[in-house]
Amino acid sequence: MRVGVQFTGTLQANQTTKWYTFNWPQQWQVIWTVVPTSPRAGAPQIEWTVEVERASATNITYWITIKNLTNVPVNIEARYAVTNA
Repeated sequence: MRVGVQFTGTLQANQTTKWYTFNWPQQWQVIWTVVPTSPRAGAPQIEWTVEVERASATNITYWITIKNLTNVPVNIEARYAVTNA
């Protein structure tokens, strides 16, 4: 399994932002997770969705939309796990 952090960022209070990452081999099975790195106990800080584009016969683009559920800035890491590499 291949794992790593694809990008980091900051979402301002109640902000929703869409990132993309491209040229992933189409044969890879990739699982995306987004983790807040600025601690705040008591409730969820973010939610995210992943959309997939077949950019070519051999490559995939992932569109990751992340929403800050809080009224303060949240730092995030977008992590991937390739389950068949």
